[in-house]
Amino acid sequence: MFNKNNNKNCLIRILLADDEKAYVNVLSNRLAKRGIDSVKTYSGTEAIQNLRANDFDVAVIDLKMEDMDGIEVLKIFKKMDPNIEVIILTGHGSETAAMEGIQFGAFDYLIKPCDFDELVEKIKTAHQKKLYKQLTRQ
Repeated sequence: MFNKNNNKNCLIRILLADDEKAYVNVLSNRLAKRGIDSVKTYSGTEAIQNLRANDFDVAVIDLKMEDMDGIEVLKIFKKMDPNIEVIILTGHGSETAAMEGIQFGAFDYLIKPCDFDELVEKIKTAHQKKLYKQLTRQ
């Protein structure tokens, strides 16, 4: 569970959603080594429950999860928090799915296995986009 009190030095609040538990755990550990703290969820339902209880800047969600399609999770996320930036990460990529994700507001789309440095840069860029949107609304 994301604990805001333990993340004073964390600038990016990230939610990971993927039913491949080992992948999520490795990704979370690698992100932590880059100073990015994350909340791990292993289903679309769990991700939605976490978004209801916490604020996140960026979400990285799998396209194909057992309980929900990543596009459906994206749509729900955007209704719950229109400002959250979502990166779709999948091993089942297709141009159609990528275009659908972008159409529904995804920040970007990466295909597994993706370059970790590229993913970190996309997360940072998505975070900067969210900050810019917040500043221009004020």
